[in-house]
Formats: sequence, C-alpha cells, structure tokens
Amino acid sequence: MSTKRAAKCNCSQLQQHRCKFQPVLPNILKKGPACVKAKAGKATKSVADQAAVKRIFPNTYGLPEITFVKGANSAITKKAVRVGVVLSGGQAPGGHNVIGGLLDGLKKANPKNKLFGFLGGPSGIVDNKWVEITPALMKDYRNTGGFDLIQSGRTKIETDEQLKSAKDNLIANKMDALVVVGGDDSNTNACVIAEYLKQQGVDISVIGVPKTIDGDLKNKQIETSFGFDTATKIYAELVGNICRDVNSARKYWHFIRLMGRSASHITLEVAFKTHPNAVLIGEEVLAKKMTLGQVVDNLAQLIAKRAKAGKNFGVVLVPEGLIEFIPEMKELISALNDSLADNEAELSKMASVAEKKAFILSKLPAKLSDLMKSLPDGIASQLMLDRDPHGNVQVSLIETEKLLVEMLRTKLAEMKKTGKYNGKFSAITHFFGYEGRCGVPSTFDANYTYALGYNAAVLALNKCSGYLSSVRKLTKKTQDWECGGIPLTMMMNIERRKGKEKPVIKKALVELKGEPFKHLAKNRTIWAGADVYVFPGPIQFFGPAEITDMTTYTLLLEQGKKIK
Repeated sequence: MSTKRAAKCNCSQLQQHRCKFQPVLPNILKKGPACVKAKAGKATKSVADQAAVKRIFPNTYGLPEITFVKGANSAITKKAVRVGVVLSGGQAPGGHNVIGGLLDGLKKANPKNKLFGFLGGPSGIVDNKWVEITPALMKDYRNTGGFDLIQSGRTKIETDEQLKSAKDNLIANKMDALVVVGGDDSNTNACVIAEYLKQQGVDISVIGVPKTIDGDLKNKQIETSFGFDTATKIYAELVGNICRDVNSARKYWHFIRLMGRSASHITLEVAFKTHPNAVLIGEEVLAKKMTLGQVVDNLAQLIAKRAKAGKNFGVVLVPEGLIEFIPEMKELISALNDSLADNEAELSKMASVAEKKAFILSKLPAKLSDLMKSLPDGIASQLMLDRDPHGNVQVSLIETEKLLVEMLRTKLAEMKKTGKYNGKFSAITHFFGYEGRCGVPSTFDANYTYALGYNAAVLALNKCSGYLSSVRKLTKKTQDWECGGIPLTMMMNIERRKGKEKPVIKKALVELKGEPFKHLAKNRTIWAGADVYVFPGPIQFFGPAEITDMTTYTLLLEQGKKIK
C-alpha cells in the first residue's frame, strides 16, 4: 500500500550545505555494480552453538564469505529489480545515507530499478505500508541525521502470522530483495526472514546493514557499526563541556550515564576523547565479580582522595548497562526476566506497580528477593518495567547514576563519622542518550553509511541472501576500503530471551585484553588525580582532513594504531 509523503524536509543552512556533500566511494564500487564480481570464500560456521544454529537455519547456515573484486558483471543490469528497505530499531546517524547509497547503486546498475521504503520499521512490511524512494524524494535527506524519511520501529517479525504476512506482501509488491538496516537483534530477525523465505521457496534476497550507536555489532568483518562515530563525538562534546565547567566552578561531582545497553564501548570512546576522573566499564565489573557495594566503595575512595587534595569536584562516566554487568544484579535481572515472562497473564491483571512488585518478590529466591528489597524504591520499580520486543530490560529507563549518587551519599556520611572523609559532596546527574541518535553524521559516518548502502545494492543485485553488508579496512583512506558480505549465521549464538533459548547475533563486548581497554588502564590513574580534561568541541564538517575525517580512537587502537 503506497503512502504519500512530503518530498522535502525542513533544512537548516548547515543541512543545505551537507546535502551537497558527495560521499567518497571505495574504489571497488566507483564504476558501478556492473564492474563488480562476487568472490566466494570458504564455508563459514557460527561463532558458537554450531549444531543448534545450523538446525534452526538449515537453508542459510554455512554460506561463504563474499569479497567484491573487479570484473565484468553485466548480467545484473539486464532485468529491472524492485528492492525494499526498512529501518529497524533505534535511530543512528547515517541511516539516510544508507538509503541514498542503496538507491544510487540500484540506479547505476539500471535506471529502471526501483527502491521502496517500508514505513515505521518492520511493521510496515507486515502492514504493507511503503513509499517509493525516488532521487527527488531522497535529495533533501542526503547526509542528514535521523530516520524521518521512512521512520523506524521495533516490531519483531517472528510469529507464523507475521512471517506469512511479510512474505505475502513482499511477493505482492514484486520485491526482488529486502534490505534490513538494524542492530544485532534486527539483523537476527533479518536472518529469520531470509531462512523463512528460503524454506518457502521464495526467491527474495534478504540483506542486513550493521547499525547501532552502541558499537556492539562488530567483528573482524564488521569493524564498526554505523552511527558509533557520530554519536560518540556528540556525547564527547557534551562531556567535554561539563569537564570545562567542572574545571571552572570546582564544586560539583558530575555523574554522566551514557548510551550503551549491553556493552561499554561508548563510555570507553568518550573517555578517550575527554579524560574524565573515573570511568566505569561494565565488562570489567563483571570480570572482577564486583558487587554494587564494591563499585560504590571504589568511587568513595576516589572522592575522598580528591577531597584531601582540595578537589571536591570531578567527572564520572557510567555506561547505561552497568547494572546488568554487576553479577548480583545480572542474576536478579535474569530471574526477573523469567518471572515476568512466565507470569505475564497474571501480571497484566494487576493495576499497580506495588502489587506487581509484591507478586514477583514472592516468586524470587530468598537471596534475590532480599537484594530487590534493599534497592531504592525507584530503582526497584524501574527494574520491573516492561521488556522491549526482544525481551531486554529497558536499561535506558534505569537511573543508575542516581542510584550511585544516593549510595555514595550514605557511604561518604559513614566515612565522615570515622574521619576518613572531610570533603563536601555535591552531585549532579546526567543521561546522554537520545541526544546522540539523530545527529548530522560525521564525514566518516556519511562515507561509511553511503558505502554500506551501495554495497548492499550490489549484494541484492547478485542475489546474495542471508548476508550482512560488510565494508572494512576502515582506518585506511575511504577509496581503499574493502567491500563484500558476511553470512548472518556466522555471527550467531544461542542466548536466553524471554525465558527461552533463542538464536541471536552475539554482541561484541569491550575486550579487557584488547588494546582500547589497555589504553584506559594505562591512563586512568593519571586522569583520576590530575585534571587533564580534554574539550573536543563539536563535530567539524569543514576544514582540514585531519579534523573532518577523523574516526574513533577505539577503531584506531583495535587496528594497531597509536594514540596520545
């Protein structure tokens, strides 16, 4: 069902100039899809649980990795094709450029090729709501932030009815391919759809594009997910501004929670850019099996030490998902997930949070029930909130930074009584999340997303189904980036979701033996005591290449580069 949409967005002067920016394509794609051939590598296997993943995806498991090489491929230009695209999950800077690259790649192969955007996320496929994306419609959205061209959504296509509706609508609209732009959960869903279509004997390719500002969808072939570069630069500007304020006023402790549900990549990258006094890394807390009390004790010691030096101020970075990394809290959340899923019908009949909380407490083991009771009422209630469509706790709604401040006030008051602390503790809390999701994409993200979309078009034209668009060697110049596709099943493992074992793309966590964390470990003592804050300022779109084209410190460190 076609839906009419305005062909023009409201543009600021900056956006008008950014719309004119022409992203640089990797050399392998510059001459167009007809000059690219798909070179198949060895058969692949999933990162874990191979037998289980193969059983669930018998038609798409074991596909070879694909690398694009130069070569005549005129066959893909002879038949006009119709491709659908959907934006799934949370917004990330550069989504519009993925669509722009996809459109340009298709039109370069054959001007009669058509691109259709499903509206409102995956539900648009099920409900058959779409708009044709023409060059005229695309014109004002190039190099802009947001997903407002076709919007996004978190619907998961998983039931028999949803899968059948999706299949029927794709067939009815004569689609040759579907491109799913999303994170690990969304691309897991893309793999489910690809497998279902193969099983049904339907010749429609499904291709994924790696999107998430969290940075946890990556591996050797997917070096970073798009939006991470822009979002961390936006957050770093905000944190840097606070660091400068701290260094000016010298009277507040700022606790800043940063986006990152399941991994601490954003917090780590922003730390590299700003040099705060304390950086909590969830993966480290988990590895050391730290309790919530121990996390608070460590912060209290830092605050006391700085107070002794006359510094009753500082900046602490807290990853959004910290609470899930604390082993005792992780166990509690897992038990809550199962209890909420198992008792969904009964809980739906209860009117108040207090009633639901009392009911769930009766279902928990005594140890976890006691832990739940020990938490401030606000945090305990937040842990009870409805899960997202993928069964995850909505950690963005859990105010961990406020929990830490509340516990620190109690701890520091105790320390003051024993003479271990003589400072003044005034705290201000912040959560930077949505501020980073729809920013104007950095030059790196503008180039990267355009290449990912164009690359996805080449995968679609070559009928590669069950693949994720892969653009790599990202620390090189853009023209030297390598392109191809990685099988979605290659990244799969089995995890417990909504009380059941489910296949999902394995999240990439901060590696404690990796170079980025080692860099933090080497510098954190200096940052804790000395005030060596860095103030990165806003993203630069015009000026020297070393300023406009810079990428993340994380990516540089992971690829063996040195940073200061």
